[in-house]
Amino acid sequence: MSVRAGIVVTGTEVLTGRVRDRNGPWVGEQLSELGVDLAHITICGDRPEDMEAQLRFLAGEGVEVIVTSGGLGPTADDLTMAVVARFCGREMRLDAAVEARIAAILEPLMKRWPDLDPEAVLAANRKQAILPEGASVLDPAGTAPGAVVPPQSDGKPTVVVLPGPPRELHQMWPAAVATAEFQRAIAGAGEYRGQMLRIFGIPESEIAETLRLAEDELGPPFAEVEITTCLRRGEVELVARWQPAAQATWDRIAEIVGERHARTLFSTDGSLVDDQVAELLTGRSLALAESCTGGLMAARLIDRPGASAYVAGAIVAYADAAKRELLGVDGALLERHGAVSPEAAEAMADGALERLAADTALAITGIAGPGGGTEEKPVGYVCWCAKRSDGALLARSMTMPGNRTEIRDRSTTFGMHLLRRLLRGEEFPL
Repeated sequence: MSVRAGIVVTGTEVLTGRVRDRNGPWVGEQLSELGVDLAHITICGDRPEDMEAQLRFLAGEGVEVIVTSGGLGPTADDLTMAVVARFCGREMRLDAAVEARIAAILEPLMKRWPDLDPEAVLAANRKQAILPEGASVLDPAGTAPGAVVPPQSDGKPTVVVLPGPPRELHQMWPAAVATAEFQRAIAGAGEYRGQMLRIFGIPESEIAETLRLAEDELGPPFAEVEITTCLRRGEVELVARWQPAAQATWDRIAEIVGERHARTLFSTDGSLVDDQVAELLTGRSLALAESCTGGLMAARLIDRPGASAYVAGAIVAYADAAKRELLGVDGALLERHGAVSPEAAEAMADGALERLAADTALAITGIAGPGGGTEEKPVGYVCWCAKRSDGALLARSMTMPGNRTEIRDRSTTFGMHLLRRLLRGEEFPL
């Protein structure tokens, strides 16, 4: 028997796209680790009738748990707690202990801002201490408490009410999970195992064919493993989830994937190519020369822990004059082959190696758009060169589809894989 859950993300700012939802996917991942199947993530604005409609919808889908995020602040449009109480058939009551806790949290704020009217502030935040009767109260990580609200009648789900700011939600989640109400609601959850495989250099249709072959070989047991695929940044992510009894089935599926995609399967533990490259750069120094990507390659590598130990530096050179002056690229070469060319990419890599005194370099030059392309070199034409100071080199040129953002993003991913191959001493078959 499986336990199903739904998530309701509230907030007009999220619904309209002004704020990106970071809570729904995070809570979904936490539920999955508990063996709970996520059925739906919904987003609604700060209107009580819409919130209640989402709760009714999820209850109608037969979920045992609903997690809400947002709508717990002191302002009039923060109505989630009242809506959940009504949905669960519970009265709202002022919790004096919670009110005192909020007052203590606000005290330092009022000292920093002496012009604030303390009575007005406390009155506004008193609203946050009015909670459903019979709920387990979750101590606030900001000023808003959360709650785990069991239904008054059978047949309705337990509702976990959490704040909208991700930091506060993350901090309160363990307390919510530990409550007796939550544990009763997920009592039927099963044990699941999971694994992510990452593949670079094939279309999703190829992995779909691989999975069809696996299904033909394994027959009905294949369905015991839940598999999803996603194309992201030019990489295919294959995510599998199964119960312990299906371990042998998954092992065979993973083996088939490995056999058919031995040259392009680069991660069997879910690790990112960025992290693999960072590890391979241990004890080395890397120089970057970027044109169309505008420093995005450097940003991805500098994001990794300990980057200062292996990133010697990055030079972003768009104009021909910058390529000449900063990277020492020969002007005659640029005149003859163009700034976007395999020859220019290699010259940029050589310049980065020399100017930044590094032993490894990656250069990227291209036409990301929206204009500037020609028939010979259209928008999306990009050239890469990865080179070591000992002369080892991997270089590629191709035309990539997409808009400016997509071309730049995919260009950095391709650059990562070129670097990975160079540092591992491998060919680049793509």
